[in-house]
Amino acid sequence: MRSSGSGKSGGRGNHRGAGNNRDQKQGQGRPRKPRPEERRYDVGPGATKDGPKAGRGGAARGGAKGGPKQPQKQGRTAPARPREYEAQIEERNRDRYAGKKDVKLPKTFPGAEQEGERLQKVLARAGFGSRRACEDLIEEARVEVNGEIVLEQGRRVDPEKDEIKVDGLTVATQRYQFFSLNKPAGVVSTMEDPEGRQCLGDYVTNRETRLFHVGRLDTETEGVILLTNHGELAHRLTHPKYGVKKTYLAHIVGPIPRDLGKQLKDGIQLEDGYARADHFRVVEQTGKNYLVEVTLHEGRKHIVRRMLAEAGFPVDKLVRVAFGPITLGDQKSGWLRRLSNTEVGMLMQEVDL
Repeated sequence: MRSSGSGKSGGRGNHRGAGNNRDQKQGQGRPRKPRPEERRYDVGPGATKDGPKAGRGGAARGGAKGGPKQPQKQGRTAPARPREYEAQIEERNRDRYAGKKDVKLPKTFPGAEQEGERLQKVLARAGFGSRRACEDLIEEARVEVNGEIVLEQGRRVDPEKDEIKVDGLTVATQRYQFFSLNKPAGVVSTMEDPEGRQCLGDYVTNRETRLFHVGRLDTETEGVILLTNHGELAHRLTHPKYGVKKTYLAHIVGPIPRDLGKQLKDGIQLEDGYARADHFRVVEQTGKNYLVEVTLHEGRKHIVRRMLAEAGFPVDKLVRVAFGPITLGDQKSGWLRRLSNTEVGMLMQEVDL
């Protein structure tokens, strides 16, 4: 019984010994396959013996549970390209395209090879809707370029030189800018003030192009004042020849005679000549306080204040509520807004531009 037990024990010992011999043989030949607890899961380029490469985790390299298995490559990494080789590739790419001519656009209509932008693109950028909506405007014969109705799609134009109109109103291009400011009382109607007072320029300091004001408002007068970089439009809007009307609301203390409006329309004698109003009406009355509306096309200094004062009614507060077709509306005091293309077109139509 002991001898059989010792035999079994010896058998087990022989079995272990054979296993150890196989391990030794594997160590002498090909490398032993690492056990799971010994396996390196992050062995990309840049990994060292001391630890895995910093950055991406093992899950991205297939070592984590559930990831794709990737064979490990020991002692082999992709060589980095020398800078001279990268420079050669860059130079070869430049030479490949250097001799090629510019690609010409297909001639789908007469004049397609001309320079410029497509008309519908210019109209869309100017705020007339999507390009499809602008194509509809062209199909409806509502767009003209340099006095000619455009019917074909894709017409190329130069927005800096060509005169583009929609429904008879000029389209404002990217080159020009038009703004309306509700000037508060106490702001000087200049772009700069040497005395350091608040002026119009304080409201447009972040504009890329230089703007200038169209006409003036008294320092204590509030309301609409236009700012633009379109010199010819600004000149015509203030020239007496074109007679652009301005509308004011004035607060005065009465009682006022019934013929005050007739007096203002017939003309008030001032030190620099007669001044006549185009329209007058009483907007509101509260006791002796009157809010009156005066419309005139003259632009002399303090013209409304001087006319009403000469008639015997000094002005307590004055607001300009309209300059031609541009109205104040609900625009708050001190707010600057960009004019719409329709408003710009109406201004230009007012002065035959």
